[in-house]
Amino acid sequence: MRDSRTVKLVEGSTGKWEVVIGLEVHAHVTSKAKLFSGASTEFGAEPNAQVSFIDAAMPGMLPVINRFCVEQAIRTGLGLKAKINLTSVFDRKNYFYPDLPAGYQISQYKNPIVGEGEVLLDLPSGETIPVGIERLHLEQDAGKSLHDQHPDYSYVDLNRSGIALMEIVSRPDMRSAEEAAAFIRKLRAILRYLGTCDGNMEQGSMRADVNVSVRKPGTALGTRAEIKNVNSMRFIMQAIEFEARRQVDILEAGGKIDQETRLFDSRLGETRPMRSKEEAHDYRYFPDPDLLPLTFEQAWVDEIARSLPELPDEKRARFIKAGLSPYDASVLVAERETADYYEAMVKAGADAKAAANWLNNEYFGRLNKENIAIADGPVSAEANSTIVQMVAASTISGKIAKDLLDIVWKEGGDPRAIVEKRGLKQVTDTGAIEAAVDAVIAANPDKVEEVKAKPKLAAWFVGQVMKATGGKANPQTVNAILERKLGITNG
Repeated sequence: MRDSRTVKLVEGSTGKWEVVIGLEVHAHVTSKAKLFSGASTEFGAEPNAQVSFIDAAMPGMLPVINRFCVEQAIRTGLGLKAKINLTSVFDRKNYFYPDLPAGYQISQYKNPIVGEGEVLLDLPSGETIPVGIERLHLEQDAGKSLHDQHPDYSYVDLNRSGIALMEIVSRPDMRSAEEAAAFIRKLRAILRYLGTCDGNMEQGSMRADVNVSVRKPGTALGTRAEIKNVNSMRFIMQAIEFEARRQVDILEAGGKIDQETRLFDSRLGETRPMRSKEEAHDYRYFPDPDLLPLTFEQAWVDEIARSLPELPDEKRARFIKAGLSPYDASVLVAERETADYYEAMVKAGADAKAAANWLNNEYFGRLNKENIAIADGPVSAEANSTIVQMVAASTISGKIAKDLLDIVWKEGGDPRAIVEKRGLKQVTDTGAIEAAVDAVIAANPDKVEEVKAKPKLAAWFVGQVMKATGGKANPQTVNAILERKLGITNG
């Protein structure tokens, strides 16, 4: 529960301080066209190659709402267990910047398309923490200023101008950098499951404004600083840690925190002032006169709800019910592609728990080492399922399974055919195993005496027998024969 959870506190010279964190996440809507124009949203085009007259704010151009972007916002709201508002209003948010050609941004202020919702964070400690969602509103993105193209001038690329953004605003419910990162990971997973945002933070399609304040535990909320446009989970954590310490040091020195907007310098790992924090009245919001209030029927919302996929929380609960540990289930549902791969293994016949262990302990390690996404991995779910099934059937040993995975990884092919062709089947013939055990015992009389005093040394004999049989001996049979031959109980 929120009130009884473990809270990480910051040590100061006057005692402990609590960090309070809220996030405003800007997520590009997955759509082929922009929010109010038909211009392409494809990433990586030449500067200013995807700009309509509307995006460039040419005189007389009128915005036309993209129905699919609205549907994507509703889908996201449903995925966040949030209230969908059947009527919402687009407003003009007025400010002046070179990459905002109209001098205002079309956004939503008092009447957003999505209201209150909730995201559940499953922390490594085993705690589940609810983080409230205050709102989700639609708005158009600004362009991008390029400061490194010319020694004397800044250039402006308007390709991004007008792309649909969902701004997802959390409540100040997080209490550590780790919780903030967990929130971003969970939100990103939900958006990717829903297909409403690709979550590519390195491309800028998902970024966060981080609100940080500190207080003595149990006291009123402190003055917050907003750190703008942080685009990686690592940077979000670094920015929070630095900012919390900065504020604690100021307050303990008798100073006060200014409400301001700050930037995070990833090279130095610190935040620095950008401007004083604007209030809503500074933007002079008013309803956009070119756009009618956005209204739709509950029947459309219900239709969208019926099309939602199974989301991470529901999938995790189902995996746990099938016998997985909460940790294993959380790892597998973190990415939709990972969950799909795991389920394909189970569908192909692998035991649910054994498949999870194999992925988490063997296959994912190889993927991470090679920096390969699971969708691009060289071993199919069916092939990995076959390997797991052969171990379960004692066709191959656990050691041979790892060797077999290496072969399939490098060369491809059907695991069963490879086992047959290369003679990798597990040796279950007790006569052959007994002969190998006898040979190891005869070659190591000194170890035989030691193991009688220290039965745990029997593991050394097991290793030697497995080595002698090329890893193909059945380990359980080896253990049983060794215990009988050595006259010990291997505990």
